[in-house]
Amino acid sequence: MSRAGKYPVEIKDGVSVSMNADAIVVKGPKGTLSVRLDTKNAGLVDVKVEEKQISITPKDADDKESRTMWGTMARNIKQVIEGVTVGFSKELGMKGVGFRASVKGNDLVLVAGFSHDVVMPIPEGLAVEVKPVESGIVPLVVSGIDKNMVGQFADKIRKVRKPEPYKGKGIFYKGEKIHRKEGKKK
Repeated sequence: MSRAGKYPVEIKDGVSVSMNADAIVVKGPKGTLSVRLDTKNAGLVDVKVEEKQISITPKDADDKESRTMWGTMARNIKQVIEGVTVGFSKELGMKGVGFRASVKGNDLVLVAGFSHDVVMPIPEGLAVEVKPVESGIVPLVVSGIDKNMVGQFADKIRKVRKPEPYKGKGIFYKGEKIHRKEGKKK
């Protein structure tokens, strides 16, 4: 039984939810997002939009796939409502000699120890903020209303230069534990 799906999703103040044949559209103060109802998934769960809540129920409580989609749809709808009201952000840090980051127009420019600068176009709907250096670490904040886009772009930034285990330099998530290794002994 789905623990996520058995509770109705609360619609916050300032958010309007409408449902059409293939999607649930959520409008809020930060923007508009939608959750697709695939024909396959729509056949597995029932979605009811009420005054202040959205209730999701499985069509067949004994079917494993139906129960799986029940919890998934509930979480996806809750995530979209949170995105249009509060938004999401991921914090990263850069550590290394000469490592820098800057936002120029709609591009993120990273100087990460290569012979060239890495220029990454910032996707529409996302914002990247480069904060002042604190104790040798350059903090970056990726924010937006779509949690998946924020996570994917933050991961793309991290893959430019993953943290290495000997000196700990590279690009890492805030709070990420970098497992350090001991160097060669003489």
